[in-house]
Amino acid sequence: MAKVLISAKLDASGPEALRAYEGIEVEEIAPLNGAELIDKLQGSAGLIVRSESKVTAEVIEKCPDLKVIGRAGTGYDNIDAKAAAAKDIAVLIAPGGNTVTTAEHTLALMFALARHIPQANRKLVGGEWDRGFKGIELTGKTLGVVGLGNIGAVVAERAHGLHMKVIGYDPVIDEERAKEIGVDLLPLDDVIKQADIITVHTPMLPETKHIIGKQAFENCKPGMRLINCARGGLVDEAALLEALENGKCGGAALDVYEKEPPEKGSPLVNHPKVVCTPHLGASTFDAQVKVAEIICSNVGNFLTGKDYIGRVN
Repeated sequence: MAKVLISAKLDASGPEALRAYEGIEVEEIAPLNGAELIDKLQGSAGLIVRSESKVTAEVIEKCPDLKVIGRAGTGYDNIDAKAAAAKDIAVLIAPGGNTVTTAEHTLALMFALARHIPQANRKLVGGEWDRGFKGIELTGKTLGVVGLGNIGAVVAERAHGLHMKVIGYDPVIDEERAKEIGVDLLPLDDVIKQADIITVHTPMLPETKHIIGKQAFENCKPGMRLINCARGGLVDEAALLEALENGKCGGAALDVYEKEPPEKGSPLVNHPKVVCTPHLGASTFDAQVKVAEIICSNVGNFLTGKDYIGRVN
């Protein structure tokens, strides 16, 4: 029997599919970290996590039976994929499982940001009838998409339905792919200078840390609005706060943060020009079913010698 430990809360459809594999034993637990995770992982050939469990080099080193790590989602910065590769441990993700859901959350935040919806709602709930909120129309505005992978591409495609002009930056895709999704491919500096709204959809890598930072805010259009539903750390939060204060940034919508959860009383979270949600990009019933089924099937296929997808290392 090959044991798979699920250190996450998954939709029941995923573990159910995994238990259907002959020769696989499944144990589901609340997310663990550090020594507790190491202890629980002993004897396990597979591990499935979401973002709560950090699969560090130490965890990998001290779990010699581990053969595969599955991430129920697409981002895997909580897993040391290089350390896993050095031990010949596969790291698998669930490609496409939360693409539409995260793209739709980006658009929801864009609307909320454009029309001050949370701020107006708070005032009305508090008993104040304030019709002084003046927003912007999205029609005719230029949307800059930084990162044109699966999620960025869906955001770009949906934005055309709003009659927005879409420009983008991605060092990986070519002009042909950009043309397919209706994006004018430009250097990052040009995207920053031309966009009325910028949305970030790159993976979190050393070279993308603070890809939107002090220099970007100095070069952007006055009043540019920013959205980050990808990964905390892609945006320099100190530089963003400064840009909000001096007016270079007209507003920001954030679903992810450099530290999660942010500090209580965070000046960025509490800023009047900021719309915030607590990392809800993938949080729909639809996406949770998809990612659970995809990652559990991936891990099951890997351990039983069948075809699988989504290996990142």
